[in-house]
Amino acid sequence: MDAETLDPMERLIAERACERLIVEFVRRLDLGDPGSVAELFTPDGSWSWPAGDRRIAGREALRDYFGGRPADRLSRRMCTNILVTVTSPDTAAATSYFATYRVDGYSGGMVPPRPPAQVGHYEDSFRKVDGFWLLSTRTTFLSFAGPTERLDGPGDS
Repeated sequence: MDAETLDPMERLIAERACERLIVEFVRRLDLGDPGSVAELFTPDGSWSWPAGDRRIAGREALRDYFGGRPADRLSRRMCTNILVTVTSPDTAAATSYFATYRVDGYSGGMVPPRPPAQVGHYEDSFRKVDGFWLLSTRTTFLSFAGPTERLDGPGDS
């Protein structure tokens, strides 16, 4: 069976499962346990950034990478324009746009507004494993990016 012969309800369920992974990824990074993002990937999953030629492959490496974020980092990501294309009963691809607001040195309270640290898009591939949809690859393309600002003191937060 190929993507064209999928039952419309199966296609809709696959699209929704992949959309949810994209949103859950962001929620875990910003509001949950960043190291648990690795569980959203297939065991051999990877995240790469063509600019800078960086690539992290495998759940353990992903867990270490995301779990190693600074404890005083405050971040919020907005994802939009999520477009999932089911390519077969067990594979899909997606493109989504994002903006990342992020500071280090956060100690509580509200931070005055700033421009986003990053704006770009993700290109994702998904694979169904044991009945569950997971990210198999995520590639990050940055259109705008700068360093993560470090807050200086109590007046900043």
